[in-house]
Amino acid sequence: MEVIVQPLAELLRPNSFREVIGQKHLLADEAPLMKLLESGQLQSMILWGPPGVGKTTIANIIIKSLDCNAIKLSAVFSGVKEIKEVLEQAEVNAKGLFNDKPTVVFVDEIHRFNKVQQDAFLHHLELGAIILIGATTENPSFEINNALLSRVQVYVLEELNNNDLFLLFKRAILTFPNLSFSSEAQQLLVDLSDGDARRLLNLIELVVMSVGDFAKIDSDLVKKIVPPNLQRFDKGGEEFYNQISALHKSIRGSNQDAALYWFGRMLTSGADPLYIGRRLLRMAWEDIGFADTNAVTVVNNALQTYERLGSPEGELALAGAVIYLAVTNKSNSIELAYNNLKSYLTNAKSSPVPIHLRNAPTKLMSELGYGAEYKYAHDYPHHYVPNERYFPDEIDNIKFYEPTNQGFEARIQERLKFLASLDANN
Repeated sequence: MEVIVQPLAELLRPNSFREVIGQKHLLADEAPLMKLLESGQLQSMILWGPPGVGKTTIANIIIKSLDCNAIKLSAVFSGVKEIKEVLEQAEVNAKGLFNDKPTVVFVDEIHRFNKVQQDAFLHHLELGAIILIGATTENPSFEINNALLSRVQVYVLEELNNNDLFLLFKRAILTFPNLSFSSEAQQLLVDLSDGDARRLLNLIELVVMSVGDFAKIDSDLVKKIVPPNLQRFDKGGEEFYNQISALHKSIRGSNQDAALYWFGRMLTSGADPLYIGRRLLRMAWEDIGFADTNAVTVVNNALQTYERLGSPEGELALAGAVIYLAVTNKSNSIELAYNNLKSYLTNAKSSPVPIHLRNAPTKLMSELGYGAEYKYAHDYPHHYVPNERYFPDEIDNIKFYEPTNQGFEARIQERLKFLASLDANN
């Protein structure tokens, strides 16, 4: 059996920018980050990208290339005490008691620091006592305080493509000259890595530790060794909301196959099926509405089916709901009407209910005329009272809701036109 003393990811970690795989948009000769480093005027920065694309590696190389005092923190394991110690050391360094080198503070997983912890860096950044390099997998717009974000430059790292991962694969297997991987096995491991270099190296390491010293590794052997469900899905993180957004937009865009794809991606990566079902219910009201009044019923039935059957049988009902919502007629008129209503009420005063619309459960209220002039719609032709007022007296008739010509809503549109004609002729 091949013995791996040092983790493969550490053994192959690049020591220079030329060894870094991918991120050419940042590390090519004329790329912005390289030009900044060549100028010798390093600024504070956030390196943002998905797992395993080189954030920590690039930060380490930057630090090694500088004549600086380097301090490293992991937001996972560090708290207020550690931050305070780091900043106190930075103050000592800034005073030049030991040297006059700049102090670079690298914070891995910086998004895990809360607002107070992030704010602790602000004063020292403003004084120039530290240069901050943060690494994060989460969108800085949501996870980094605005005050801190305004003082750093954000560099976006891209997910590694297949060419990048195959290049890394070739580097990795040079470490194991007695092993051979079929092209299908290589492709399978690259696919399972899901754009994550660290994951690819960990998978190779897992396979190597599971076979003998001399082995030919094919895809069937890889499938026996490697867990099948490894797609990226960070519950509560940006990728979670990205996939929900993709599912919603695919349904809104009437692409049933893309909608099914994102539904399947989320399920196989660990999303709660009931959460997806609740989001489908929202879509049924927001994007379909009265264009197909059956849509809400379909989703509710699918949710009830899942609650009774559980997984995996109940997932078929949710898949059916996904397809139905995607292929049926669309209308956002309910959402627009509700938004119009909220916008109007924001600045409107509280107007009294007209006296003819008031209820009169007591003798006194009847004597005061409550409801006296109310006209009962069912006593009139077409069950409609032409030109009757239902708004408060000082408010002109307002149109919040405008039906579309989609599906059942086209019938609503015709009905409203007919009622308007009755108003006009009376």
